[in-house]
Amino acid sequence: MAPTATRHLSIAEYEKLYDSEAGWEYWFGEARRKPVPTHLHAILQFLLGELLRLAGYIAAGEADLRIVDNWRPRPDVYGVLGKLEGPYATRPVDVVFEVLSDGDDILTKCKHYTEIQIPAIFVFDPDRQTITSWDGAKLVPVTDVKLGNGVTITGATIWSEFAKRQQRQPPPASMII
Repeated sequence: MAPTATRHLSIAEYEKLYDSEAGWEYWFGEARRKPVPTHLHAILQFLLGELLRLAGYIAAGEADLRIVDNWRPRPDVYGVLGKLEGPYATRPVDVVFEVLSDGDDILTKCKHYTEIQIPAIFVFDPDRQTITSWDGAKLVPVTDVKLGNGVTITGATIWSEFAKRQQRQPPPASMII
């Protein structure tokens, strides 16, 4: 495990110490540990990636955004409508989904997403089953996720499927593994 950052790190130092480890982000010279996701967080994150894909996006999760040199966030889920070029997103993605975790500095993260020109930012609370959208200054409660390509993912769909995925389902009789 990489050591906890105690001084300003260059991006090269960060890459050497932390890049190969999940759960770290580079924030303006500092290595920041991402909060450890709960079971509910993980279920919701996986579901949101699937729904984003079904809405016509290429969806990815926990991958660096390398849009600016001094900040490398790893959103829970992000989506692009165009082609992915290279192993990391180096241009603003079309949408970011964050799932709340204890210890998240979500307001600061949303502010920085706006600064790097992410046009749509949604925050999901798996405990309260709420959705908020970042309006450029604050989080605003919403009932549905309205995406830039005109597709709407209803909150009812998200929370209904979220509830189903918390229950064990028997495999289909024809499933071969």
